This record gives sequence, C-alpha cells and structure tokens, in this order.
Amino acid sequence: MSGDLKILHRALRYMSGVAAASFFTEVRVIGGENVPKDGPIIVTATHHNMMLDPVMLSYTFPYGRILHYWSKASLFVNPIDYAVALFPEGTSYTEPRIMQIKDGAAWAALEYTKWMQESPEKNLKPLVVVPAAIVYTNKTKYRSNVVVEFGRPITMDSYIDQFSSEADGAPRAAVKRLSRAIESSLVGATVNGPDWDTLYTARMARDIMWEGDKSINLDEFVPISQTLVDLFSTPNPTPNFKSVKRCLLEYYSLLQSTHLTNSVLSNLPLPRTLDPNTPTPLPSRLLTVLILIRDTFSILLRLPFFIFPLIMYLPVYFMGRLGARLVEDEEETQAQNKLVFGLVSTLVVYPPAFFFLWGLFMYTRVGAVLAAATLWLFARYHDSMINDNYEHAKRLLATWRVIMGVWAPKKWDFSLAALAPYTTPVFPKESEFINKPTAPSAQGSPKPPPPVVPPTPDLGPAEPPVQTRPKRRPPSRRIMRHVLRARVEAVKALAEFFEQLRMQSAQSRNRGGMRVKASVHLARLYGGIEVPVPSAKKEGEGEDAAAAATLVDQEQDGEGWREASEVIAFLTKRGAKIPQMKHVQIEGEWAALSSDAESDALSPR
Repeated sequence: MSGDLKILHRALRYMSGVAAASFFTEVRVIGGENVPKDGPIIVTATHHNMMLDPVMLSYTFPYGRILHYWSKASLFVNPIDYAVALFPEGTSYTEPRIMQIKDGAAWAALEYTKWMQESPEKNLKPLVVVPAAIVYTNKTKYRSNVVVEFGRPITMDSYIDQFSSEADGAPRAAVKRLSRAIESSLVGATVNGPDWDTLYTARMARDIMWEGDKSINLDEFVPISQTLVDLFSTPNPTPNFKSVKRCLLEYYSLLQSTHLTNSVLSNLPLPRTLDPNTPTPLPSRLLTVLILIRDTFSILLRLPFFIFPLIMYLPVYFMGRLGARLVEDEEETQAQNKLVFGLVSTLVVYPPAFFFLWGLFMYTRVGAVLAAATLWLFARYHDSMINDNYEHAKRLLATWRVIMGVWAPKKWDFSLAALAPYTTPVFPKESEFINKPTAPSAQGSPKPPPPVVPPTPDLGPAEPPVQTRPKRRPPSRRIMRHVLRARVEAVKALAEFFEQLRMQSAQSRNRGGMRVKASVHLARLYGGIEVPVPSAKKEGEGEDAAAAATLVDQEQDGEGWREASEVIAFLTKRGAKIPQMKHVQIEGEWAALSSDAESDALSPR
C-alpha cells in the first residue's frame, strides 16, 4: 500500500473511531496481546452490526496495524506483511447465537501455508488466524458499551499435513476442522442462546441483578451473560422454572414495548417484602411526586453547565433518531444509521461554528488554531458530560410517565386482553442470508432440521389475510401500573428461583451436587464435560478422516455442566445482587432485599 493510501486509511479510521467513541460510552479491548505485532495474519471477526463492525475492529486493532478487509484471494499472492480481516459469517445478522461460519478464511489460511512450504526460497513468515469477537451490550442503544476480544492465534501446524495430503477429501476435512476451531473461539467469546426467549430471560435476570449500566465489569460481561443463558437453558432446574421465565419475559416485553429499562425504573423502590403471597403494592402518588421533584431539581442543577452543548448537538440527536426510525425492523442497521446520520450532521454543524469562532478571532492564523482548539475542547466537554445528563434525562422522563400511570384513574388501565400484545417479546427480523437448518448451535453442534409438517387439507378459498397494525408504544396512563407490577413480580420470581436452586443444591450435595447446563468453554473452566462415546468407524472411511476426531472435537460435541452452587457463587463474586425472599428492617422506615454480599435499602414505607 502506498504512503498516500496509508495516510488516507489512517485518517478515515481516525474519523470513524472518533464517531464510534462518541456513540458508545466505553470500548473495552480484551486479549490485545494475542495479536502478533508483525507477520501475515487473518483476523476472523463476528459480524452482527453492519458497518460498525469494521469500524470497531479497525479502531481497536492493536499496535496501530492497518487492516485490509478481504475481498479476493490475490492478497496472498505476494510475500507481504499484511493483516487481513474478514467476516466468516458472510453477512451481518441478528440472531440469538452465531449461526454460521463459512470456510473462506480456513481455505485462504491453509492455501497460503501450503504455498509457503512449497516456496522456501521466498522466506515467507508463517500465517496465523486471530479470532475477534465484537460484543455490544446493546447494539442499537446510544451510549452503550462494546467489548472487543481477540482470541489466541490459531496456527496451521495441526491442519497443514492433512490439507496437503492427496487422500480423497483430506483437504476439505482439514478446512472444516480449522473452520470449527475458528467457530469454537468465536462462540467462546460471545453470548449464544438456543432461542430468543432464553436469551431475553437471561438479559432480564442480568438487568435485575446488575441494575446500573456501569455496575457490571465489561471484562466479565460475556461470561456472566453466557452463564445466565446456560442456567436458563437447563431443562426445569427448579419446580417454578416455567413461571419464572414467564414473569421475566413479561417484564422484558413490557419494557421493550414502553422503551424503558430496569435501570431507569430503579429510581422507584421495591415493596417491603417479596413474599409471593403478599399482594403487590404500587408506589404512592406522594412518593412519585417527591421523586419527580428530586429528579427535576437534579437535572436543573446540571442544565446551565450543559445548555450550550445541548443546543449545538440537537440536530445531531434528531438526525440520529431519524436514521434509526428508517430501519426499525433491522436491528443490526439501527446503530449504523444513528452513527452515519449523526456524523453527517456533525459535519454540517461544525464548519459554521468554526467560521463563527474564527471571525471572533479576526480571521487570523492564530485565530484559526484557537477556533479549531475551542471546537475540539467543546466536543470533549460534550462527551464527558453527556452520560450523566443523558441518564438523568431518561430518569426524569420515566418519572413523568410513572406519574401519568399512577395518578390516572384505575379504569383507564389496559384490560388483560388489551395488554396481551405488549407482554410478548418482539423478535428481530430474520435474515434471508443465513441457512438456519444447518446452522451451528451455541455448543458448536449442527442444529437439527425443522420437523416435517403435514400438508394442510384444502378447505376451499382462503380468507383474506388479517391486516395487523405494527406494535406502537402504548399510552403511559394505560400501561404503567402493569409495568410496575410486572417489575415486582419478576424480582419475586427471580428471588424464589434462586432460593429453590440453593435448596435443591444443598439437598443433592450428598449425591454429588446439582448440575446445570454449561457451554463447553465455561464447562472447561468451572465444571466438566460429558464426552460422548466415539461412534464406530464407517466402512470405507479414510484414516485421515478418522484421525480428525481429536479430543477437542469430541468435547465440542459433549454436554457441558457446572454445579448449581458454583454458578451462584460465580455470579455473586462478580457483583450480582441476587434478590432473596426475606426482607430486613432498617431504621424503621426502609426495607431491603438482602443479597449474598450486602443489603440494599430499596423502598420507603
């Protein structure tokens, strides 16, 4: 690559990186030491957020190495020192797990290695594959977080002999093994669930146990989330398991429908007791007014320090929101549109501001530098202030909506029939570019084909399809009471679930303990794996194919498990405030839920 192109590349990467850093609160890089400082590498990255994925990958790539996004195999024709990046999933999509890993990266890596061995006079350096997992805490949400994890480099030593073999099918078998190793690394660094219901249930449980957006350590975000997904993937671990999932899903769905979060509603204290036999009280009207006064006063104190950045960035906020509305059915495209529309708006807003400031400095050269520096400091000031002000604004808006619901006449509440559409989660639109019947599961094993459905008998002319209106945000005055009740019921259900899990774990201690499901990579660290007995070799199967069934491959097909007591200790150690059924009196005025680590005062009398 020429010097001019390198400069252009770095400039574009810097601009996109600044935009991404402005959109997200924090970008956490894990495993940067796994990336070689030099030498040819292929970076295989997850691809679940359209244009933002290459932006984040280039922005976070260690040592300032320039990534060349792979478009054709000719990149490896010459002995070069490139870092090539590609997305082996083939397309950006939104699913509860990694659905497919294609073989292009494995073919390129092994073809290069074979060529290197056949051309010793060229003194080529060995190539490694570096898996890169890009995980968004909420990929459509402004000021959310990103975790970029680079896995251990995968060398070609275990695959090249089989790939170079002349045995029938050996090269393809080597490619499949390497693709599976890439998939295993990516699965281990991402959050994968069997279905949307399980993934949403785990998210809701996580949001309840870690209320604040910053209360969870980003280094632990993926293992914590996957542990909860595995726990709720276990078939009926407790007698109340089905009701727990129903309560958590109902609360998640209501939050989804009302565009609220549990973190925002944490302003409202929970009731004195979580006894499931006790009716769920709602916050009093006086309490909601007091909270409104507090939140209003808090935001008014901050407003004078943020009024000018707010006014200047209003076009950026508006255009970003407009961009997201254009693709409401495409979750993986919303953040991209927010970022692009916001960046374009910024480019429209900043030049007039620069010339205005430059005019104040009499259009001198020094004035130009001072104007540019002022704008840069202004942008940094905005980014440092936005998080706190944005969070307080969301809380104030939520408090207004709660007041509308609590003060409204009870007869205005939705009936159960009218509420039903808002208690079912809305799943992202399916991608037409992924092959679900053959997609790998979270454990790395193939997903079974869909069941065969008998043909529908001919019953005469079909009725015209029912025209359904898209789900819209319901009026606060009609749904907020249901949201608040659902919140308490979800916390009650979660408290009862962990209480039963503890009891069953203690009762089964003499029988070796109670086991729950675990992903293979977590089972290796914290539990165990039940490896299936290898099947007999099929007649006519080559020796090379039989040798491909390594221990790692067998483990990928195994069933991972962890002790239930270990899972509870794992979550608690990482800051989970697991609710319990008992309550504690504090100073006669406050009640609290206790956790394994501490007690938090949550509700006034």
